Amino acid sequence: MIHKPVMLKECVDLLATKDDGTYFDGTAGFGGHSTEILKRISSKGQLIATDKDQTAFQYCRNKFAADKRYSADLGVSSFQLDNVEAGFTFREDSSLDLRMNKQEGFSASEFLNEASQENIAKVLFEFGEEKNSRAIAKKIIELRLKEKISRTFQLKKIVENLTPERFITKSLARVFQALRIYVNDELGELTEFLDKSVNLLNKNGRIAVLTFHSLEDRIVKEKFKYESLSCICPPGTPICICSKKQKLKLITSKPVVPAESEIENNRRARSAKLRAAERI
Repeated sequence: MIHKPVMLKECVDLLATKDDGTYFDGTAGFGGHSTEILKRISSKGQLIATDKDQTAFQYCRNKFAADKRYSADLGVSSFQLDNVEAGFTFREDSSLDLRMNKQEGFSASEFLNEASQENIAKVLFEFGEEKNSRAIAKKIIELRLKEKISRTFQLKKIVENLTPERFITKSLARVFQALRIYVNDELGELTEFLDKSVNLLNKNGRIAVLTFHSLEDRIVKEKFKYESLSCICPPGTPICICSKKQKLKLITSKPVVPAESEIENNRRARSAKLRAAERI
C-alpha cells in the first residue's frame, strides 16, 4: 500500500504550533499527516482523526492503536483512487459506485440511470469542468435505454468515443471526479466543516486546508476571507451597521503550492493548494 501525503511538511508546519495542543485530522487517509503531527506533539498533546472511508479509518485505528495521544473517531487518498474494489478508478473495470461510505446516499450508477440528461450534464460541467458534458450526458441517456449503466468501463467507453485521443485521460479524470464530488456531496460537506471548525477553534488555534480542485479552493478562500473581515457594510456606509466580528487572521495570503520536486515525485500533488488561518 503506497500513499504519498501531499505537502506534508508545509501542512504540519502551519498547523502544529504547540506541542501540547489538540489537533484534528479530518481526512486521515492512511495516516501520512497524522504520523507527522504525532512526531511534533508531546505526551500532553492529542490528535483526533476521522475519515469517511471505512478502509482508511480502520487502517489508521490499527496503525496508531498503541499511541495514547491518538483517537480515531468516525478525501481521497491515492490508495482509494487506485483501489478497484473501491470503485474510484477508471483504469480497471469495476462497479460504478464512487461513494466513500458505501452505506450512505446513492451511487454514481444510480445517479446516471435515474437523473435527467440536463442534470447529468450540469454535474459533469459544474463539478468536473468538462466542456463536453452535454454530449457525454446525451450518450449516457442513449446507453441506459439499452442497458443499465453499472460498470466503470461502460462510462469510460462513452467518454473515449467522444474525446480526441490525446485528451482522453484528462476527460476521464474530470468526469469521474465530477461524479465522485457529487455523490459524496464533497463541497457541501467542506462548507459545513469550515463553518463548524471556525467556531470550535480556541484562540490562536489554527486551521489548515489542503484542496485538490478549484471549486474546493474557492470555498476555502472565500470562507477564510469572510471570517477575516471585521465589517461587511457596503462601501461609503458612514457607520458600521453589520455587527460583523472578525474571527480569523489569514496565515497564507496566497495558497501554498507544491514544490516542483514534489510534483515530479507525485503527479497527484500538482493541483494541490494549501491555505491556513488562525482564530483570534
